[in-house]
Amino acid sequence: MFGIAGHRGLDDAGLTQVVRVAKVAAVTTGVSAGRRGRRGAPPPFDADFVARWLRASAAEIAVHRDFLTQLDAAIGDADHGVNMDRGFAAIVSVAAAADGLSPGELLVQAGATLVLRVGGAAGPLYGSALREAGRSLGDVSAFGLPELTGALDDALAAIVKLGAAEEGDKTIVDAWTPALRALRDARSAGAVAALHAARVAAEAGAAATTPMEARKGRASYLGPRSVGHQDPGAASTSLLFGALERAAAETPPDR
Repeated sequence: MFGIAGHRGLDDAGLTQVVRVAKVAAVTTGVSAGRRGRRGAPPPFDADFVARWLRASAAEIAVHRDFLTQLDAAIGDADHGVNMDRGFAAIVSVAAAADGLSPGELLVQAGATLVLRVGGAAGPLYGSALREAGRSLGDVSAFGLPELTGALDDALAAIVKLGAAEEGDKTIVDAWTPALRALRDARSAGAVAALHAARVAAEAGAAATTPMEARKGRASYLGPRSVGHQDPGAASTSLLFGALERAAAETPPDR
């Protein structure tokens, strides 16, 4: 179902190919045009879209809970999958009771839920990311791909600020950063195709953490022994981007 461990990291040529394939897919399937709505406008993402993303994220994490926990058992506390599953299950309840909230407000509430419900580093990191994404969107009722990209960029900035990590440190950042690069590079192909490219890049970035030596977080205490194990945070990040692609693909074309 999900080949996290099967991808290699993307170099510049590989990323270019991902973007090219995404653009071709958009043209051949008509996805981009079909999701643009009237007069070629970007798809109006809204609170329903955000709720779909959060539910899809919870579903992906639930399916891969044991896998994430196994990754964490090798270089961490062996609780990443369990904690993330508990936190996102709580978010689903928040989303179900969120009638009337703007997209940004919903993300802020989801982030606060993660901070309260998820232990270890994952709760503060992902919680801060969702809260900053929500703050980036503000109180608008609908937004397009540029605003979504900006929100994800602010989310990454929150992760970097809190975790003091950068690409190559074997963390969440190693999946989130290439996903954002791919999203920007493929944005002219339309939202669904761009988010497809982002998901592929996130998966490749997560897999590329396997040969790295951890320089941040609990895994860094292992030193060279952290080599050969995929980072669980990077893996869960790739699941979130997969859920984001799915949520965009399910956006009604007439909205």
